[in-house]
Amino acid sequence: MNKAELIDAMAFRAGISKADAKKALSAFIDATGDSLQNGKRVALVGFGSFSVSKRAARKGRNPQTGKEINIPAKKVVKFKAGADLGKKVG
Repeated sequence: MNKAELIDAMAFRAGISKADAKKALSAFIDATGDSLQNGKRVALVGFGSFSVSKRAARKGRNPQTGKEINIPAKKVVKFKAGADLGKKVG
């Protein structure tokens, strides 16, 4: 499912216009991004939680040349599925 399909599904299930669903999804994405940027965790009971984790610097290899390269440290977003979401999938 891509973003447009998600907006369509949200609009249908909530009984709202596609424009309102698009605004709601954009607001969710913005609020989640802002919270993660400030080092806060976002937890949606039953759905899952988003958090930021630090990935240490490490050595890697260029697959084309085999040359060793340095991969810098960075922050990454992690998602852990909640119990309800896990039951739907599994």
